[in-house]
Amino acid sequence: MVKLTPELINQSMQYINPCRERELDLRGYKIPQIENLGATLDQFDTIDLSDNDLRKLDNLPHLPRLKCLLLNNNRILRISEGLEEVVPNLSSIILTGNNLQELSDLEPLAGFTKVDTICLLINPVSTKPNYREYMAYKFPQLRLLDFRKIKQKDRQAAQEFFRTKQGKDMLKEVARKSKLSAAAALAAEAGSGKGRGPDGGRLANPEDMQRIREAIKRASSLAEVERLSQILQSGQLPEMFQHEQEAGQGQNGSAHNGSGTVAMEY
Repeated sequence: MVKLTPELINQSMQYINPCRERELDLRGYKIPQIENLGATLDQFDTIDLSDNDLRKLDNLPHLPRLKCLLLNNNRILRISEGLEEVVPNLSSIILTGNNLQELSDLEPLAGFTKVDTICLLINPVSTKPNYREYMAYKFPQLRLLDFRKIKQKDRQAAQEFFRTKQGKDMLKEVARKSKLSAAAALAAEAGSGKGRGPDGGRLANPEDMQRIREAIKRASSLAEVERLSQILQSGQLPEMFQHEQEAGQGQNGSAHNGSGTVAMEY
C-alpha cells in the first residue's frame, strides 16, 4: 500500500482528458485512504482514484472545481455525510466494482444537487429489488444510472411506485437503516479511539455539523475552509474549535453590549 502524500500527488500524471477537462491520475497505487488532496490546490475537474484499496469515501477537502470522481475497483462500503459541502459542483461519481451493500448506503449522495451521472455496477446494492426506481425517485436530477439513461417514463413509474404502500414502506425501511448505519459508524469510531481525540475533542452532533457548515460559508480564507472541511468530514469536534465558537459568541455579545446591558437586535 502507498500513502497518498502531497509528493505522490505532485508526481502523478496530469493531463487534459477527452472531455477537455483537467484530470489527475491516481490509479493503481493501492492507496488505503483519501488524504492530502488539498495539495491539488483545486486545479482539477476530474480525479481518478480507481484500482486502489479505499474502504470509505471521505476526508475530501474543499474542491469547488471538482466535477468528476472515478472510484472504480476499490472496496468502498461507506460514503461519508456532508461531502456536498466540500465538493459542491460534483456532477459525476463512478463507483463500479465496490462493496456498497444497501440502498441506505447511498443516502449521503442525496445531498448532491448537481450529480447527474452515477454508476454502481458490480456493487451488491445494484441487485436490490426496485434499485433503479429508488434511484430515479431519490435523485430527480439524475440522467445516467449505470450508463443507462433515465427517461421521463422511468421517473413517472418511480413516482407511482413510491405512492403505493409497498413503496412507502420501502422508503421508511431505507431511512431506518440509514440512521442505524450512521449510529454504527459513530460507535465504531468511538470504539477505535476516534470518538475523542488527543486534543480533548468530542464527536460532533447534528447541531455541531450545522454550525461547521455555516462557518465554512463565512470563511474568509482557503486555509480556514480546509480546516473546517476536515472537521466536518472527520465528524469530530476539536476542543480548540469549541473554544473558538464560544469566543466568537462572546465577541458578538460584547458588540451588542457596550455598557453592561444586552442591546436589543432588530
